[in-house]
Amino acid sequence: MTPPATEIPSSVPGTIALAINPAASFGRTRNAGDLAAAKFRAAGGDVVVLTADSYDALRRLVDQTLAGTRVDALVVVGGDGMVHLGVNALAGTDIALGIVPSGTGNDVARLLDLPLHDTSAACRRILAAMPSGGRKIDVGRVTAKGRATYFAGVLSAGFDAAVNERANSWRWPRGKSRYNLAMLRELGSFRRIEYKVTADDVTWNQPALLISVANGQFIGGGMRITPDASPEDGMLDLFVVRPLSRLRFLAVFPKVFAGKHTGHPAVEIKRVRKVRLEAEAVVAYADGERVAPLPVDVDIVPGGLRVLA
Repeated sequence: MTPPATEIPSSVPGTIALAINPAASFGRTRNAGDLAAAKFRAAGGDVVVLTADSYDALRRLVDQTLAGTRVDALVVVGGDGMVHLGVNALAGTDIALGIVPSGTGNDVARLLDLPLHDTSAACRRILAAMPSGGRKIDVGRVTAKGRATYFAGVLSAGFDAAVNERANSWRWPRGKSRYNLAMLRELGSFRRIEYKVTADDVTWNQPALLISVANGQFIGGGMRITPDASPEDGMLDLFVVRPLSRLRFLAVFPKVFAGKHTGHPAVEIKRVRKVRLEAEAVVAYADGERVAPLPVDVDIVPGGLRVLA
């Protein structure tokens, strides 16, 4: 007789540091952290739950825990901001990152083909990957004013970063609608940017609405801006949208979700290893988190992060 399938692997996963988004107090995933902790403990794991009153306080707590405790994995519960926290805590180490996607965008989780808004399924994926240690992916590294920050998905510097600036200043609405409303609001006043770009030691001036440097494919909760980008090829995808009228931009925008915009004459994507972006009054965002005003230097760290995916 074949025994029934178990929900979780029977092997003991070891010690898991579980970092929970301090803002995850609304919506259908507000109990995701508690459920994840229960799933890992049921599998025999020693779970260290990390919570704090703010993102910065949680980041410090994660760093302190990793420095003082032997852990087998850091699991983050939340959206791309929490992934960004985990990537910067673990890049260049052998500790694996697990992701329980429960945020608004979840673009890195989407890149890794993880279950979205399904805590039990996400925990099963993490537990199944732990015995092998997961897989290695590339990470982007952005350097500004001598400080390095890592990202798993996309660095944006232009219209989409300005949309993030505006959306992050609003408390309402929550979810994808906030990003879309901020985009429409920003579109009314946004002007083309005059960039100076240096990619693989070639320099040129580039007028554009936005420039992104992508290790992954998605921004803004599913916009597939660089559909051929891979986090395992040792390369970055430089994404440029040259100036367009508002009407033409709005005509192209719906195609981005399906990755059908790449043939548009205003869109250019080229594969590079390092990029320097310069422009006046432009702030770079990476994985949806504010990084620094331009200029920034971006390069790729091949296999720089181990993920449980």
